[in-house]
Formats: sequence, structure tokens, C-alpha cells
Amino acid sequence: MARKDWSGLYAAHRSALVAYATPILGSREAAEDVVHDAFIKFSPIGADGERGVGYLYRIVRNLALDVLKRRRVEARAHTAEPPDWAQPARQASPEQHALHREELRLVARALDALPAEQRAALEMYRLGGATLEEIAARLGLSVATAHRHVRAAMARLAEELDRAGG
Repeated sequence: MARKDWSGLYAAHRSALVAYATPILGSREAAEDVVHDAFIKFSPIGADGERGVGYLYRIVRNLALDVLKRRRVEARAHTAEPPDWAQPARQASPEQHALHREELRLVARALDALPAEQRAALEMYRLGGATLEEIAARLGLSVATAHRHVRAAMARLAEELDRAGG
């Protein structure tokens, strides 16, 4: 296709290509830029006129989709808020700190009121991560008794927290 034919092709199809790209991009200005870029990339050497126009529409569509992808990537990069994992941990309010301190005082008071073996079993299980078998071996108890101590201590703590909350 000669240079003159190429410019005639551009003149004949420019407005239709702009109209084709505008709904994809949502902007006539962006569509005009894409059509211009498409004609720069368009190489109709050896192509007949109809095949060349179809190829030109494909170039316009692909360039328009590339523009949309670029916009999405840029929009993600420019978000005002960083992702959750990059944000600082939320700080509790002074009221929440006071409530947590009061709960800790209640738990400490309830722990102090527990029999020594129950408290030791509970501390090993909940704070030390010991298994019931390890607790039984350390305290010289059966596994069933170690389980009863842990369960009874947890129930007592739950009762104290419920009583204070209600």
C-alpha cells in the first residue's frame, strides 16, 4: 500500500475508529490518542484494503485495552490507603485499656483464689502450652485429675468474669 493510500485510509477511517475506541476508553480524547498511535503502528505493506482496515481496528482495540490496564495499575499504585498488612496496628482507646486492666485484675484475683494444684495446672496448660499428660507427670497426678483441675479452674475464671460483667 502506497503512502498516499495509507493517508487516505487514515482520513477515511479515523472518525469511525475514534467512535469505536471512545466507549472502550470512556473519553474521546483518549480514543483519539489511541487511534493516532494505531496508525503509527499500522503497517499495511502487502495487505489489501479490507484486511488492512480489520487489522487497524484490532490495533485500536488492543491499544485501548492496554490504556485501560495501565490506568488500573496506576490507580492501584496511587490509592490513598496502604494495604492492611502495611498499616500500623490499631491502638486501643483509653476506655478499652481501662476495661482490659479491670479484667486482668479480676482474673488475677480469681487465680489467687484457686487451690494451688488447680492454679498450677491451669497456668501450665493455658500459659505454658503443656499437654494434660505433661501436667499430670509434673504434678504427680493422673491425666483425668489434671483435666479436672484445668476444667474446674477455667470454669471458676469464667464465673468470676461473668459475675463482674453482669
